[in-house]
Amino acid sequence: MRLPFLLLDIDGVLIPFPDDHGNTPTTHARHDVVPTGRNADDPVTVWLNAADGLMLMDVIRSGLVSPVWCTSWRQDATTLIGPLLGLPPLPHVDLPRPQITTSHPNGYLWKRDHVDAWLGDAPAVWIDDDFTSLDHAWAAERTAHGAATLLLQPDPRVALQAEHLVEALEWAGHLAVTPACGSGASHGTEAA
Repeated sequence: MRLPFLLLDIDGVLIPFPDDHGNTPTTHARHDVVPTGRNADDPVTVWLNAADGLMLMDVIRSGLVSPVWCTSWRQDATTLIGPLLGLPPLPHVDLPRPQITTSHPNGYLWKRDHVDAWLGDAPAVWIDDDFTSLDHAWAAERTAHGAATLLLQPDPRVALQAEHLVEALEWAGHLAVTPACGSGASHGTEAA
């Protein structure tokens, strides 16, 4: 059986959104980065937690998942965000730049159709803060058809927590000892 992909979002997962008072968690340090297409005198400020990098490295070293960036940061995830967290270069899902005004133009996360095509029938655990009930139904359907799929949804103001990665590894470990990918059906739509 092939390793499940670990699809990682950044905004709301590794970079928390400010609370109602404009504050981010005290665990996160400020960094100014210059994404592709931006001028060096117009950086983007991000807040990252170095502990997230350590936790993600433990997940990578487990050998239970194949990590891939799944974010609107695209290649900048590998060149800008990953190094600040001490992560090795990771591949990314080549997402388009849609002209949308909401994350859910069709009632579900805009990335989903692109991810579905990219995954094919591969198993995956996807960590994103912006799933809807339609995304969870999609995950359940994929799982029922033999492509085990787990969606984990951190609170975007708190961001990634250790329990998200523990759940991802437990799920992937279960797949590794179970012959059929679809046997984790009860996990296919859980959200954290």
